[in-house]
Amino acid sequence: MSKYPTLLEQFRSFCFQNNATDFEEAVEYFAVFGGMGWTVDMTVPLGMLIEEKVLKNYRYIHGDITKITQSNKTHHALLTGLAIGDRREHSAFKRANVTRKEGEESIDFLVENALLIRDKSQAKPVDEKEEVSDKFLFALPFFRFWFSSISPYYKGIKEGDYKEVNARLSNMTQDFSELIYTQLVMELLKSSFKDDPIAEIGSYWDKNVEIDILAKTKSGKIIAGTCKYSKAKAKKSELTKLQESCSKAELAPDIFVVFSKNGFSNELKKEKGESVKLFSLKNLRALFENLSEDDLLVNTNKKY
Repeated sequence: MSKYPTLLEQFRSFCFQNNATDFEEAVEYFAVFGGMGWTVDMTVPLGMLIEEKVLKNYRYIHGDITKITQSNKTHHALLTGLAIGDRREHSAFKRANVTRKEGEESIDFLVENALLIRDKSQAKPVDEKEEVSDKFLFALPFFRFWFSSISPYYKGIKEGDYKEVNARLSNMTQDFSELIYTQLVMELLKSSFKDDPIAEIGSYWDKNVEIDILAKTKSGKIIAGTCKYSKAKAKKSELTKLQESCSKAELAPDIFVVFSKNGFSNELKKEKGESVKLFSLKNLRALFENLSEDDLLVNTNKKY
């Protein structure tokens, strides 16, 4: 079992500690600094904070992280592969250029030492002979940020040259926050089905199909969900795509869920009912309401 709190617990602690008032801004800063217990001034642009707290303290943070990873090159290569890739175990092995045996031994170490959390597909693929690679989540958002956007550019950073890392950061668009959003949507769903609580929740994937959210309630109802993050409103086609993906995976959900960061078309709104639920940013904001001292996690990390 991970020694780290859940993502929602980390998020609420981060929001309370740093007096977050804007949900989207909180997610953006949490995706970078989450889990470390650092005080973050969200009135300061994110790029400036990264330079001040991370780049200028690179040697010290690197030293703290290598105490956990034992400075093992395979561990670092796999962590970077998972941070910048599709989170699949086998893809990370290829990126890190390691054998399956080396990779599996390294993954076992990283899970055991609470850097990574194993993420399994919520249902078996249609083809039972198909081997579905596990995916992995980083126990702390900061670890994912470090291994995707800082560690690969260590040579320049050590010399005080931030050109490469700044180029990476300028291209680190909203995509980087999307995984956090999906995890928070899952937390929202857990609190939304009170009459028939969710017993299992995660994602589904095989070689041909990916479904953002797949859950099962205590009574056995299946919930399938999709998350849309673009600036456009979600259209009925999002629901149709989700239904088609479920059909390909031979899943028959009782309830379809569409989360859209920026609302829904009128056509999609008409579909709303017992079997189709729509959630927006407005619903997600409930996750950081009623914050109090009780939400603040005790953190022993060095403060930067």
